[in-house]
Amino acid sequence: MSPERPVPAAKLTVVTLGVSDMRRSIAFYGALGFARRMRATGEEVAFFETGGAVLALYSWSRLAADAALADRPRPQGFCGMTLAWNCASEQEVELHDGTQAAIGDTVITRHNDRRLRAGRSWVRNGNRWTVTGVVMISRG
Repeated sequence: MSPERPVPAAKLTVVTLGVSDMRRSIAFYGALGFARRMRATGEEVAFFETGGAVLALYSWSRLAADAALADRPRPQGFCGMTLAWNCASEQEVELHDGTQAAIGDTVITRHNDRRLRAGRSWVRNGNRWTVTGVVMISRG
């Protein structure tokens, strides 16, 4: 980020899991005690409160399509999980090197960072991320 702008506080807001069976997965996380929100989405997508970030369930094949990947065969580099960070301002979508990212852009990481988890692994050099949305929220 440029020196004039403050560094945003990193906070995951949504963890989306790609699942093969939405009905069974919704029942499973409900049985674990997670409260489901926004039930009007039916079995298209399910959102659960976790006490922090929201847990979302989405069809594995649709999640792969959102990441611009083929559903079959399942890609080795895609574990069927996405992470979202809803930003408070447009400046927070500026990347570390000062470039800007917009919806539909693909971001490729250039450094390994074991502090940032991605499924059972961590963020590695060469991981591909697709910007699926920029959501403006207000603080306070």
